[in-house]
Amino acid sequence: MNTVQADQAESGTANDQDAALKALAEQAGRDLEDASALEILQWAADTFGKKFCVTSSMEDAVVAHLASRAMPGVDVVFLDTGYHFPETIGTRDAVEAVMDVNVITLTPRQTVAEQDAEYGPKLHDRNPDLCCALRKVKPLEEGLTQYTAWATGLRRDESPTRANTPVVGWDDKRRKVKISPIARWTQDDVDAYVAEHGVLTNPLLMDGYPSVGCAPCTRRVLEGEDARAGRWAGRSKTECGLHG
Repeated sequence: MNTVQADQAESGTANDQDAALKALAEQAGRDLEDASALEILQWAADTFGKKFCVTSSMEDAVVAHLASRAMPGVDVVFLDTGYHFPETIGTRDAVEAVMDVNVITLTPRQTVAEQDAEYGPKLHDRNPDLCCALRKVKPLEEGLTQYTAWATGLRRDESPTRANTPVVGWDDKRRKVKISPIARWTQDDVDAYVAEHGVLTNPLLMDGYPSVGCAPCTRRVLEGEDARAGRWAGRSKTECGLHG
């Protein structure tokens, strides 16, 4: 599959486009299951070109680094929710400064102050699903409009909800091809790649935060807990809505 074939998949009615792209994604998921992360990203770059981007929470820059090797200057999309730790913003700025990528920062339609005025303060405590929808899900949907495919850093070993993540799949919610090139990696694989290539990581990863989200909804993880136990601790909520 190349860029021409991907363009052909996008011709016709919206339903035809979706069906063709979904079939493309599902076939690629099967074909690339045992491929390396770099091979998966090279396929994405060759297939979608400028209609492909990487999303990053700036927990680390592993996928952004991998993608820059497959497609120098690749767009790296970052959601600035207004609630990030300073370390996360610092990581974004460092990635933009030293890596061969084009960082695109998305922001919600409302500032935190404007959201507080409409919904009341600390919406994240009272209705975290709505807060995530307003500050993460909606901005990403709007920001991905120009792309056909997007890459994430999801890994199967992170939590039970991510155990079946395909390396390439179809995102029904956004009608995009969704690529998770390191889905089969373990934390040891991530650590080895970071060490080998000197990849930037969020300083909070060394301070008890194996998963870094918005500051009000993230705590340090206790020994024996899974990597995402510090996200929305004490609630049934396990995902922000970006991935399910």
